[in-house]
Amino acid sequence: MRTTVTVRGQTVVPAKIRRDHRITTSTQLEWVDDGVSIRVVPIPDDAVAAARGLTRDLGSRLLGERNAERDAD
Repeated sequence: MRTTVTVRGQTVVPAKIRRDHRITTSTQLEWVDDGVSIRVVPIPDDAVAAARGLTRDLGSRLLGERNAERDAD
């Protein structure tokens, strides 16, 4: 999808992207510039709730990796 930047430096987030990523009028967007490309990342209202599940089974996965590394030696 392509949008245009206005004279005032504004652009429009396409409706499909707003729906798919639940972007509303109060959603904050983080602009990430890595020197090659620019990404726009929506910041959730409740970052803790959004992060739930990311660490699920983290301990057992880390132990599994540690055991695999130990077995490889």
